[in-house]
Amino acid sequence: MDKFFKLKENGTDVKTEFVAGLTTFLTMAYIIFVNPSILSMTGMDRDAVFVATIIAAAIGTFIMAFVANVPFAQAPGMGLNAFFTFTVVFGMGFTWQQALAMVFICGLLNIIITVTKIRKMIIHAIPESLQYAISGGIGLFIAYVGVKQARFIQFTGEAVNKLSSAGEGGVFSDVVPAIVNFKDPVAQLALIGVVITIVLMLLKSKSAILLGILITTVIGIFFGVTQIPDLSTVSFKVPSLAPTLFQLDFAGLFANSQKTFIALTTIFAFSLTDTFDTIGTFLGAGRKSGIFDKKDEESVENGTGFSSKIERALFADATATSIGALLGTSNTTTYVESAAGISQGGRTGLTSVVTGVLFLLCLFIAPIAGMVPAAATAPALIIVGVLMSESLAKIEWSDLTIAIPAFFTVAFMPFTYSITTGVAAGFIFYCVAKIVNKEGKDVHPILYTVTALFIVSYILNAFI
Repeated sequence: MDKFFKLKENGTDVKTEFVAGLTTFLTMAYIIFVNPSILSMTGMDRDAVFVATIIAAAIGTFIMAFVANVPFAQAPGMGLNAFFTFTVVFGMGFTWQQALAMVFICGLLNIIITVTKIRKMIIHAIPESLQYAISGGIGLFIAYVGVKQARFIQFTGEAVNKLSSAGEGGVFSDVVPAIVNFKDPVAQLALIGVVITIVLMLLKSKSAILLGILITTVIGIFFGVTQIPDLSTVSFKVPSLAPTLFQLDFAGLFANSQKTFIALTTIFAFSLTDTFDTIGTFLGAGRKSGIFDKKDEESVENGTGFSSKIERALFADATATSIGALLGTSNTTTYVESAAGISQGGRTGLTSVVTGVLFLLCLFIAPIAGMVPAAATAPALIIVGVLMSESLAKIEWSDLTIAIPAFFTVAFMPFTYSITTGVAAGFIFYCVAKIVNKEGKDVHPILYTVTALFIVSYILNAFI
């Protein structure tokens, strides 16, 4: 084991790697509850998604361990699953089978991007400010989904909310969001869950999100929200994966020529988000700990290409995306929560092996996992949104050339309930701001190309 994972060479041992793997698992295990909750909204079988989530996480993490020998774990990504459900399926009208086909193609695209020079071109095309804005915008979008799932807001109807229009002396009726009165036990329980999770976060509990879900679920029993199954009639066998396994619909995805362009741009949006999320995680957690050596860092920063260690890690991430789609889940990606295990001393793939094994053990708790109500997972979405919003502090808001496109990116994601719309708005206004400021030459040609494609898409939608 020491020879295979090079433990001594990396200044670690089996005990340290085990503790690190357990820590990483505890900080990201919430995904086995949250992902089925989100994807099942599309009509996917919840139990099958539960199994697919666990197997995809385990396989992806094992690939990271044995191919790249780095302490990073993978699982279906938050934000990407929201994009899958609310934008691709609900917003664009694709079936979940077609959405899985998009994810699979995204994985293949990411593999190509990893082994060719295209990756470098894309990386340098997107300005850093928009990368931060995309991350922060997704955070707000996820938080908004959590707020709705928690039933913290309701939409007032015409009979309740009527705004007088002074212009013509008439009455302008609209439907607007308003905070609930918290008589709903679901909202009450979710509020308790938010407080509990926040307290655990402030106390620096490494498993705050998972513990928050579990504690809220238990409290939900007394609120009548958590339904306890009759264990005497429940089988603890692993649920069938058949309802989602290999259910990708490639033919249907491209059957409608009018939606082909939308499908292609959506695949690109999937790939873009997945790629930058992964690279950011690797550089953010790997650089400080020394997992990726100096040569790795310089190759990324100077645009001269990745050295072999990061290349293998990126390849592992891209491969896991396509495997996850075949199993029946949204994009499998590298988790930033891996930093928790790295902070505990994890330095090699052995950390990832421990995390992967713990995920597999969760296959046998499906009946228990099914008890977790939406009110218990909603606080997790809200807190994950808080964590992802950290990147907003890195945006130079005093510079309007940066602030305007960043704002549109961040605001349009939750306002339009579409991550793609936020990305498109950011790209468009970034190009406009640069051109007006006579800095158009600083915009990468690829960014101009993608922006033009977004504009053409909107024009076509206006006439179709």
